[in-house]
Amino acid sequence: MYEKTRASTSPLDPALVVRAYRQGVFPMALEDGSIGWFSPDPRGVIPLDHFHLPGRLARLLRRETFQISADGGFEDVMRACAADRSEGTWISDDIIECYTALHRLGLAHSVEVWRDGQLVGGLYGVHLGGAFFGESMFHRETDASKVALASLVDRLQRRSFGLLDVQWLTPHLAQFGAIEIPKAAYLAQLQQALQRDCRF
Repeated sequence: MYEKTRASTSPLDPALVVRAYRQGVFPMALEDGSIGWFSPDPRGVIPLDHFHLPGRLARLLRRETFQISADGGFEDVMRACAADRSEGTWISDDIIECYTALHRLGLAHSVEVWRDGQLVGGLYGVHLGGAFFGESMFHRETDASKVALASLVDRLQRRSFGLLDVQWLTPHLAQFGAIEIPKAAYLAQLQQALQRDCRF
């Protein structure tokens, strides 16, 4: 479900976005240029203690054919995610500006996947306490976005995060152990995760 705000030319306020995430709500740009606020029920999450790493991907990671970084090109990742949506994107310029501001505040992060100095995949999201809210991912080479996700999960596990929110369940995410949970259960997990003091 979503509540649609009226169209506005003013920038999306990072403080408002943070308050929304703390309540289980996130923004997306709509076709008419306005901002929609979403809070899905059920909610898609990847339980960090039940992440499934497909065997083929595990073998690929062992071969170390990609180089992985964190926060090595946040805005580049966002723009690549926007460009990767062939049927239109919810990542508008206002969204990019707002999340880049959150990144400068240390509240949004990216994982980049490189080959020979070229950005070939990645993902980004918001980080509050022990919760990470995955927003979008992209790939320019096969499996590069999957490598980014596996790297993200490893980072969150090692730093004792309590929640990886993926918003909606998709067949792509289901192969990694993503599930749907009722909104009430999600909000309870969210509040617990927000109490943690985790560094990305």
